[in-house]
Amino acid sequence: MGRSVPAVVRALDILELFGSAEELSIPDIHSRLGFPRTSVHELVGTLVERSYLAPVPGQPHRFRLGVGVFHLGAAYAERLDLAREGEAAAADIAAVCDETVHVAVLDGRSVVYVAKADSTHPVRMVSAVGRRLPAHCTAVGLMLLASLDTGRVDELFPPGEKLPALTSNSLTSPKQLRERLGRIRESGLAEEYCESNDAVACVAAPVSDRDGSTVAAVSISVPTMRWSPERAAELARLVGKGAEALSGRLGHRGGPG
Repeated sequence: MGRSVPAVVRALDILELFGSAEELSIPDIHSRLGFPRTSVHELVGTLVERSYLAPVPGQPHRFRLGVGVFHLGAAYAERLDLAREGEAAAADIAAVCDETVHVAVLDGRSVVYVAKADSTHPVRMVSAVGRRLPAHCTAVGLMLLASLDTGRVDELFPPGEKLPALTSNSLTSPKQLRERLGRIRESGLAEEYCESNDAVACVAAPVSDRDGSTVAAVSISVPTMRWSPERAAELARLVGKGAEALSGRLGHRGGPG
């Protein structure tokens, strides 16, 4: 990378102020950043000329973000690809824990795996991108179901219906599922032990988009021979950080969601 250009850095510093303030004046910017007032005038004038800032109607000495920022943001959003970004995020997580990492989305009562990174261990979970599994049997699926409102969960899993099982540990009761989802909402993480595979345990965290909506979940899958309460806690922290990183790649700025 080359040397930073001071004028460009200052212009970006000014734009970033508007991430937490709807409107600012020249004196506001000067006091917050400490730049010479003349420089602030020149930089704001240039940003207005290029439509990255705009005068507030009726208050020409106050400014807000302009349509140029919207156009750039929209172009960036259009180029985001959950599968591509998920692949990169999964690889980053797997590089730390050397376990299989999945990114999945909800499709009705199923989850679909859209990205993965494999463990290098000879004993590991075998899976494939594009695979579908019952959502209530998987950590990613439980995490995604927990993001839905209770009315939608009732539509998907009507009370009294017996749910299909993949193992003897799988949830089969909608009542038990609702109770489980409530605990997941409180903790912000989902775990499952031998509910989708007799020899695998998983922990998952939610992924949010720029609007704060849960659009995917990330999980770490571990053979039960390498699972323990201590390992589960370690992986829970890691998958949480990894999900936050992927959310950031999708434009999420933090906070609820």
